Amino acid sequence: MITLKEWMETVGYRITEGSEYGWRCYGSNAYALDSWDGEQDGHSFTIIFDKQNQVVYELQAHDYFNNRAYRWINPDWKLEHDTEACNRNIDARIAWDDLNYVDLETVEDYCEKSQAIINGEEYDTRVQVPLDLSDDMWFDLMKMAHEHDVTLNQMVEVILRQVIDQHNGVEFID
Repeated sequence: MITLKEWMETVGYRITEGSEYGWRCYGSNAYALDSWDGEQDGHSFTIIFDKQNQVVYELQAHDYFNNRAYRWINPDWKLEHDTEACNRNIDARIAWDDLNYVDLETVEDYCEKSQAIINGEEYDTRVQVPLDLSDDMWFDLMKMAHEHDVTLNQMVEVILRQVIDQHNGVEFID
């Protein structure tokens, strides 16, 4: 989990705005801080947290130069967020105009992307997905990767893409 201090360090303690969070899904103590570099083709970052206990509910990273928006929502609060969006008849996927947020699975992925955006560096636009597998499964995957002469990460990515494609009804050739 990320702390308010860690987020502040990421944005270089540059706070450009702050306000009570307008939705009720995170409770009555939710507050939002923004850090914008002041450039239309620059970047901005948002953290939504609880003023009383400092729980971080949501993180947003906006890369205006590359027209990308990333978001991490605390898994303990995702259902409340999505329910309120539905009750408000709002498509919560939309970041701005016709651009949707890319929802991130880990705070680490958010931090890596944010740091690269701030530094004007290229970054991996894929979403990092945490995998909790047994040692036996990892060993089997390493053997498969070796047999296909690819890295373990490449093998896992191929398998995940195939499972996603199968779920979406896309046929693939083995």
